[in-house]
Amino acid sequence: MRLKVNGNATVMEEINLDKYKIGLVSLGCDKNRVDSEIMLGMLKNNYTITDEPKEADIIIVNTCGFIESSKQESIDTILEMAEYKKDYNCKLLMATGCLTQRYGEELLNLMPELDIILGVNNYGFLDSYVEKFIKTKEKIVEVDFLDEGINEGERIITTGFGQTAYLRISEGCSNNCTYCIIPKIRGKYRSRKMENILAEAKTLAENGTSELIVVAQDTTRYGTDIYGKKALPELLRSLKEIEGIKWIRVLYLYPEEFDEELISELRDNEKVVKYLDLPIQHISDSVLKRMARRTKKNDIISLLERLRKEIPGIVLRTSLIVGFPQETDEEFQELYDFVSETKFDKLGVFTYSKEEGTPAGLMKGQIRKEIKTKRLDLIMTEQQEISQKINAAKIGRTYEVLIEGLGENGYYGRNCEMAPEIDGLVYIDSDKEIVAGSYVTVKIIDALAYDLIGEVVSE
Repeated sequence: MRLKVNGNATVMEEINLDKYKIGLVSLGCDKNRVDSEIMLGMLKNNYTITDEPKEADIIIVNTCGFIESSKQESIDTILEMAEYKKDYNCKLLMATGCLTQRYGEELLNLMPELDIILGVNNYGFLDSYVEKFIKTKEKIVEVDFLDEGINEGERIITTGFGQTAYLRISEGCSNNCTYCIIPKIRGKYRSRKMENILAEAKTLAENGTSELIVVAQDTTRYGTDIYGKKALPELLRSLKEIEGIKWIRVLYLYPEEFDEELISELRDNEKVVKYLDLPIQHISDSVLKRMARRTKKNDIISLLERLRKEIPGIVLRTSLIVGFPQETDEEFQELYDFVSETKFDKLGVFTYSKEEGTPAGLMKGQIRKEIKTKRLDLIMTEQQEISQKINAAKIGRTYEVLIEGLGENGYYGRNCEMAPEIDGLVYIDSDKEIVAGSYVTVKIIDALAYDLIGEVVSE
């Protein structure tokens, strides 16, 4: 995704130029987006920020290196931006993020078009790296791995019109799932101090944010490293008190970390939307064991039943991996049956990606690509039918919708059951002008597999 931001030009006398324009392309997850917004916040006082890379003198590509498809997208984007050196204004091309942390000097050898390569721990010196290259024209590679600290600082929000913002509460991961490279890229799990999170949330609210999306690699683990306890419920109670915040959305809650206090807070906190993202990855106990997941089938099913019982109207989303090494037809059928029976409101499926440096990458019994693709298609076809029926049942209901923009087919936005970019949208036909970032009451008049069609209810 390309980030759209605005900035003010200032003079950079140290390099004897009136101004430089910087464009940033951010790829990958919402945690990576937060890093991108912090980088823009660092640069905004000395450079003009542009949302059009063709105008930029300096282009930064914040890469993703999680799975094969994201690595390829990052490489393709870097090569695309390298062409801007020939055809447009680009004088400096920088790559940052997970891909650069993972491959470092090797990446520069493969793509000599790059001028600066920074890892995920090197953003604090961004200004000095840029100025050094401009003065010396010497290529820079800094990918020091530090299993500590968290990127924090002023951000330029790039989500919508600023009404929605991601709030990262920790960095890294200590779950060590056998398929995942994140611990080796981002380090062990480390929580941000609660006072820092709350101060950032207050600033976001003062600047117009009304929807906070709480994210981490594992949000349920928050606080265990620095407070000696699970502190997510306490954090949510404190976030509720911030004036201007209307919706608090919590993503990436691992099922094995739920307890009574968390369920009660999710149920009773009136600002926490009743939408949970629980990445379970699989349901077969044998596959979960090979993945080194810390939960079992019966525990997952029991938790889902409990959540639906104790939090009326809860919307559940999950993500799954098909084609994990040695996944048999029977194990896949078990997963397919689980999806069919459980009827998640939202569901995403990924084919397993063999990643070097992970235990699963060395496992015997790797599954052929065509089998993985077929299994993905089977589950997504089933989920599409489930989603269509769930959405059809919403016709006639009214929802509060956060308006995000105006397109060719009218206004569009999201209700509390939809997370940005991963779920559907509500499309609204209205003769009256609606301000982006506002909340309007909408009656659903039609439903698609993933999107809803509505009309504004007269106040």
